[in-house]
Amino acid sequence: MDTAVLEQLLDETFDHAVVHHGYTKYMRDYEVIVYATADPRTGVAPAHLRYLFRYCVEARCETAVAAETWRVSLDDRLLDHESGADLDGYVWGVKWHSLYPGAKLLPESDATRHWSEALGIDFHEVRLQTDAHNLTLLFSDLHVTEAQTGYAPFVVE
Repeated sequence: MDTAVLEQLLDETFDHAVVHHGYTKYMRDYEVIVYATADPRTGVAPAHLRYLFRYCVEARCETAVAAETWRVSLDDRLLDHESGADLDGYVWGVKWHSLYPGAKLLPESDATRHWSEALGIDFHEVRLQTDAHNLTLLFSDLHVTEAQTGYAPFVVE
């Protein structure tokens, strides 16, 4: 995948909302579902976009929430927006995370070189930062499509 195209696709995620992320049902590719919005004056309708990181050989997810905040965010009432709204702590139940400062392509690394040589295709490393989780993905290709109405990546058939 051309790195300029990849960087442009990643730039378009800036300040939108991640509503789901994880490996696909078939467990090879990693998907990030982004709710993209624009200023209503632009006339651009909001959309759920599926960022499919193909041939994902590594996915790391780590917290972006500070330990002090975690300490006061263990109450299960914070899992629901309504019951957690008036409590101190991080309200997990908002069901989305802001993609800020966003996603960026990382420089070539030993890992990307290793997988490129082993499989004979280019590999890339991307860091997606949100207010709750930071993701690092090692993959070969990225496809972005609009998620269909009712798309539920977490439903097992």
